[in-house]
Amino acid sequence: MTDKEFREEYKPLQVPAHFEADATVEEQTLYALAQLGTATADEVVIKIKELQADENDEKDVIAGAHHALTQWHTKGLLTSNVDEKGDLHYSLQKITEANDGHVNPDLLAPGLD
Repeated sequence: MTDKEFREEYKPLQVPAHFEADATVEEQTLYALAQLGTATADEVVIKIKELQADENDEKDVIAGAHHALTQWHTKGLLTSNVDEKGDLHYSLQKITEANDGHVNPDLLAPGLD
């Protein structure tokens, strides 16, 4: 994989500014997750169905949302946690604790300073 291909494959997710019924299922999934903050895949699907004015094929929405969330999670573009019932909750939140501000310059790789 070239650097260009890597950057394209692992580019940060960009949340759409508003929900569009004719957008891809991936864009709808991303928008719905951003609106919910933290949610299971099923909760994201419910939110998408609430936002849609027309009735799209429900199976396509369910399959597309589950696929997109799984793919983004596998790539490390989403965080997740498991609740006490065993449900996986996805989130766009990447930073969960503040940086302590300490860097050991001796451990930096050459050329990065």
